[in-house]
Amino acid sequence: MRDTTQPVLRPLDLGGLTLPNRVIMAPLTRARAANRVPTDLHATYYAQRAGAGLIITEGTWVSERAVGFAGVPGVFTPEQVAGWRRVTGAVRAAGGRIVLQLWHAGAASHPDHLCGAVPAGPSAVDPREKSFTARGFQDTVTPREMTAAEIAETIGDYARAARNARAAGFDGVEIHAVGSFLIPQFLNPRLNRRTDAYGTDRHRFLLDVVDATTEAIDLVGVRLSPGWTAAMFPADEETLADYETLTGRLQGATYPHVRGRTPEPDPAEFTRFRATVGNHGFEPSTANDAIAGGVLDAVSFGRHFIANPDLVDRIALGHPLTESDPATYYTDGPEGYTDYATTGSRTRMTT
Repeated sequence: MRDTTQPVLRPLDLGGLTLPNRVIMAPLTRARAANRVPTDLHATYYAQRAGAGLIITEGTWVSERAVGFAGVPGVFTPEQVAGWRRVTGAVRAAGGRIVLQLWHAGAASHPDHLCGAVPAGPSAVDPREKSFTARGFQDTVTPREMTAAEIAETIGDYARAARNARAAGFDGVEIHAVGSFLIPQFLNPRLNRRTDAYGTDRHRFLLDVVDATTEAIDLVGVRLSPGWTAAMFPADEETLADYETLTGRLQGATYPHVRGRTPEPDPAEFTRFRATVGNHGFEPSTANDAIAGGVLDAVSFGRHFIANPDLVDRIALGHPLTESDPATYYTDGPEGYTDYATTGSRTRMTT
């Protein structure tokens, strides 16, 4: 019997978009694009998961110079927009809602992605990351410092990507501001050593991107990871306090989507950063607790949506969840992508 009284299964109004439930599909890089164009396989994959209250797509490049990971689609060419239109059509036909996540790698890219050119970032400081290329993971290099003109052009790239998302049939966009990529680089005093307005106010780049995208499309979320730790990203109290100030300035965004920093969800952390949607480490039971307690309005699930295309049904029916296979996260083809079984089936699906 379906238990639809669970808090995660209640409807939600998100910036004027009515969600039938609060189980959000988190953005998941799966590296299946063909020459940075989404394919019919993407349409199948996302349509299978249309039972989510909202699908947030994998991070998607806003321009050619944004690229920083192999196999990831873009939204800056007519072919890419047409490919995404097939995806949104399939999701709509299955009764779903979907927003496009906008991504720029910045200094976390690699010359392999840029025809040998050196990546650009807020300052000429190596983020000391790994970039997934056709040759496998490569160490990042010292980037060029972006000029003022390049910053303005990049903000324009986000606005154009949002317009393209609208043309492709998306319900909105989400700005990728997690991990060690371009926007977190601007927020980070170790990587942003500029002396202009984008250095004296390290929030300004993200705020300008939010303003530019909200002029192009109505629903704009921002995904943040205040507690992200990496070589150049220590999650010290100074960093967390700065993110707390930042989230107070994100008035133009429809919703903050916050990735927690601990394996177990911490209600205080999501409250501190004014999260509407929370992510990282949630199980259906802890998601229900967070929503019932007023900590979050919705919860996004990543790995559970990889292996459970019918995650909402499984939660409603109390069925066990399948574990995902990390070996197939970034491989080619349908295996580990569109062939996971749904409730009631005993074997993997065929495509």
